[in-house]
Amino acid sequence: MISGLDDVIAAETALSDVDGIAGRLVIRGQPLGQIAGRLSYEDVVSLLLSDLVPDLSQGAALGAARMDVFTRIAPVMDQLARLDLYDGMRAGIAFMPDGVKVDDLLRLIAAPAVLTPLMIRLQAGQAPVAPDVALGHAADCLAMLGREDEGGALARALDTYLVAVCDHGLNASTFAARVVASTRAGLTSSILAGLGALKGPLHGGAPGPVIAMLDAIAADGDARAWLKREVAQGGRLMGFGHRIYRTRDPRADALKAAVRQLGCSAKSAERLAFAEQVEQTALAVLRAEKPGRVLETNVEFYTALLLEAVGFPPDAFTCVFAMGRVSGWVAHALEQQATGRLIRPQSRYVGPVYAQAR
Repeated sequence: MISGLDDVIAAETALSDVDGIAGRLVIRGQPLGQIAGRLSYEDVVSLLLSDLVPDLSQGAALGAARMDVFTRIAPVMDQLARLDLYDGMRAGIAFMPDGVKVDDLLRLIAAPAVLTPLMIRLQAGQAPVAPDVALGHAADCLAMLGREDEGGALARALDTYLVAVCDHGLNASTFAARVVASTRAGLTSSILAGLGALKGPLHGGAPGPVIAMLDAIAADGDARAWLKREVAQGGRLMGFGHRIYRTRDPRADALKAAVRQLGCSAKSAERLAFAEQVEQTALAVLRAEKPGRVLETNVEFYTALLLEAVGFPPDAFTCVFAMGRVSGWVAHALEQQATGRLIRPQSRYVGPVYAQAR
């Protein structure tokens, strides 16, 4: 038996290809480096859904979907605000119709970008901000958050992030979404399955702890000593190592470039310089302390810095990840349903066997 289904081919897909040896990610035939920072999230949604939804329009349709989500959620906003941020976002999506039409999928792709800033503001005692259908997806999310973005630099950085995490092979949440889709359940059911898998700290919960790690190192004052202690005590250095990649995660470079281009305050520049020093020190410590393992920088490290600079609190980071990945979940669900095949693997029984009474 192969533990964790490593190297087992469970689906054929035209959506993304993850080459862990070469450190390459391809989205619909295009290397990540050629689309992150160049295409908008709306463009990548259209790219992912091409062939699956031939009549899909972009931009304005997604803006209208954001307004639709906001209107549908309005009667239950107060109840959602009583939940923690991720659970409130997930519960809000559960109110969306469980269909498979174009309006249904656009609504689901729009929903995390509406619910995340809405929940943040409500829990801070602030009034929600309605979507602006004339804005791009990333820019509107920041506007709903109440973040000023003169010149659009923050929106461009968030756009780069959403594109970078839109799809990544058959990861845990995508597989969960495909399993549910294979039963011919609606798209909302599939997305909720993906959100359930994403909540676990082994999948989507690591970017927030990167901020906690950086803050702890800054307070200690000695990065090398802190990192060595953490490794010696069996702790995990957040933002390093990946189940698939045996070299540097290509998404880390795309996000690092986006953070550098933000051109924010001197405080933000100082934060980035400090993080880069921690990154290099951590890589050196890991090579020395764990010579038999390949533990390079992954997507979580610069995700944390980018989302912090853009204005999201750490407890919202997994919600923002879902904001980008939801388009991939939708595309995988549609691709799986097109096969017409129910996913039904076998299990091997290893429990006790009792003799049959005579």
